[in-house]
Amino acid sequence: QVQLVESGGGLVQPGGSLRLSCATSGSIFSIYAMGWYRQAPGKQREWVATISNGFTNSADSVKDRFTISRDNAANTMYLQMNSLKPEDTALYYCNAQTPGRGWWGQGTQVTVSS
Repeated sequence: QVQLVESGGGLVQPGGSLRLSCATSGSIFSIYAMGWYRQAPGKQREWVATISNGFTNSADSVKDRFTISRDNAANTMYLQMNSLKPEDTALYYCNAQTPGRGWWGQGTQVTVSS
């Protein structure tokens, strides 16, 4: 079992920044990749960024604005989001991959609006 708890969402003006956190507990040793996804109202959930064995990758829509990182000592993954745009408004989910299945958190809401 893996438990994921997101935090750090909120309301921010366009051009602002937020840092999301994903606290991980349970069978952490079995996690081989983690990532962030988001789902805007009326749209499908979409991939944002992934980190695995120190390597990172992110969607073109957030590249150069969002940075994914992981603190193994703190069992926490982060998503630093800069230069936020209204189209970044969504419920952001943390994901962890273990052999055979993926795990999801409950999500944290990010709203970008003036």
